[in-house]
Parts: sequence; C-alpha cells; structure tokens
Amino acid sequence: MIYGGFEIQSFEAGRGLWHARIQRADQEPVVIDGMAFPTLEVGFAWSNPEAAIADAKAHIDRFKPRFANP
Repeated sequence: MIYGGFEIQSFEAGRGLWHARIQRADQEPVVIDGMAFPTLEVGFAWSNPEAAIADAKAHIDRFKPRFANP
C-alpha cells in the first residue's frame, strides 16, 4: 500500500506476529538525521497485518518532517 509517498508492507515475523516495513515510494532511501536507510521496520509484534499497517501510518505521520531526500 502507498501512504503519504511511502510504501508500507506488512509481514509476519513468527506465527501471528505482524510487523511493517516502510520505504519511500520513489525507492530513494529514507534519511533521518543524515543517516540513509533503504527501508525502516517499525512497530511491535501486532496480532494482525491491519494493526501493523496502522502503526506504520502513525510513524509516517509523526516522523515525516524528519524524513528528507539524501
């Protein structure tokens, strides 16, 4: 899914333990305080993929001003 210029992918890391991965939709790295990251894995082990995606959206909304082009 694309949200706010970022691609969010949910994935299961263990049975019933859902996480989310964020990367920029344009495939450029996410730069936080001068450090470039190709992807970010965020959140906790959620019980379903929808909760992991909702948490990723909250991270994007909260930290988007700190994300910059390299």
